[in-house]
Amino acid sequence: MEKILDALRMLFSRLWIIPEIVQFLVAGKKFWLIPFVLVIILFGILLIFAELTGVAPFIYPLF
Repeated sequence: MEKILDALRMLFSRLWIIPEIVQFLVAGKKFWLIPFVLVIILFGILLIFAELTGVAPFIYPLF
């Protein structure tokens, strides 16, 4: 449980970049990039939680 809390703290400390990405996409009218950014963020979150739990051996074959 402690590892998960540490990972969440690390994740939330780095979330300042998300408003900047959204501002870039809106200012440059690059709305078509939003699905790509969301997929990359979701894969990143999946990998963080996969490393912290016992499901890592089952998720790594997917990649």
